[in-house]
Amino acid sequence: MVFAHFLKQGKRRIKLAYFNHDTNHSQKAQEFVENYANENKLELIIGRVNGVKGKRSLEEFWRDERYDFLNNLGSRFIITCHHLDDCVETWIMSSLHGHGRLIPYKRGENIFRPFLMTNKKTIKDYAIKKKVSWIQDPSNSHLNFMRNHTRINILPQVLVVNPGLRTTIRKKLIEIYK
Repeated sequence: MVFAHFLKQGKRRIKLAYFNHDTNHSQKAQEFVENYANENKLELIIGRVNGVKGKRSLEEFWRDERYDFLNNLGSRFIITCHHLDDCVETWIMSSLHGHGRLIPYKRGENIFRPFLMTNKKTIKDYAIKKKVSWIQDPSNSHLNFMRNHTRINILPQVLVVNPGLRTTIRKKLIEIYK
């Protein structure tokens, strides 16, 4: 919601895309985004899970379905709202599996992640200052998902060992995208 608000302030013509993951919270979140789009006279495109999970984890399945949806929008320029804390979590999770990686700035030819250098606290502070409403998915606190476990349990401990980890990851991102 913060990034939609931010882009709207720049008088850009934006469209919103919402992907319904078909969870208990998805319909409530979809209605929230639909209301925002209606109130702000923004076009909204909605996608939803329609594939078969198979042997993939739920997180992997949802990611694959979401990117299939985004790739089929037919837009040449799509912005996702990944931020620095997402990068840190991804780096920790992938490092624990032996191959530390960062979220790339670009996926394919048309999906961009311009907010990778922005930390979550800055985003939340902006939302509060500008009175931007948002909705929190209660499943973000469920520890059965690896990312949530990393965010809630592992990241705070890693930050005790290296309080400057966000700065380190930001520097790594700068090196990659020079």
